[in-house]
Amino acid sequence: MTFLTIGHRGVMGVEPENTLRSFVRAEHEGLDVIELDLHLSKDGALVVMHDATVDRTTDGRGAINDFTLAELRELDAGQGERIPVFEEVLEAVKSPLQAEIKDVAAARALAGVMNSRGLAERVDVLSFHDEAIAEISRLVPGVRTMLVASRYGIDVVDRALAVDAVALVLNIRRLTLEIVERAHAAGLRVFGWVVNTQDDLRLARALQLDGATTDNPEIKRTGRFTA
Repeated sequence: MTFLTIGHRGVMGVEPENTLRSFVRAEHEGLDVIELDLHLSKDGALVVMHDATVDRTTDGRGAINDFTLAELRELDAGQGERIPVFEEVLEAVKSPLQAEIKDVAAARALAGVMNSRGLAERVDVLSFHDEAIAEISRLVPGVRTMLVASRYGIDVVDRALAVDAVALVLNIRRLTLEIVERAHAAGLRVFGWVVNTQDDLRLARALQLDGATTDNPEIKRTGRFTA
């Protein structure tokens, strides 16, 4: 199976993360899939941002859910970029997407967009939260879901199977061949994050991963030469 290279929040190593500029650059660089994060604004918009607050990636301060979309639009998300909504990303790029959701409320909002636009084939849904995966699976027929984990053990495979996920997205620093082999035996694909160096890439290959999430577009270009 093809080793997939996934652009982390676009290509956050070279562009402002989770912005249209970053997503368009990821597509231009040839990344196979683009990953992004979703939160709900105060008025229920699906805004694209990783953190629960705007502090780190904009010139504003405060929790995302304390801002209306119009207020969020006034913030600078880096190099003059504005915080996008999910629907804008769908129009800006044609690549397959991985959308990470943080809770059940975001799952329900995303389900509405996915069902209305028929996105089950284009958008995979990721979450650290088992209940959010279960909810999106209940609401979107045929959706592909992936369980994300940073600190985990061998039981992460059973967790993924319990919520009918098709893949695991795991912190490569804790990943072992035993976990990968057990996941593959159960029919799950396994992706590692974050893979930004040639050493990381060699590790991903040695672990027989199905793909890797990266901040660095160079990983796509060099990946096919790395044994």
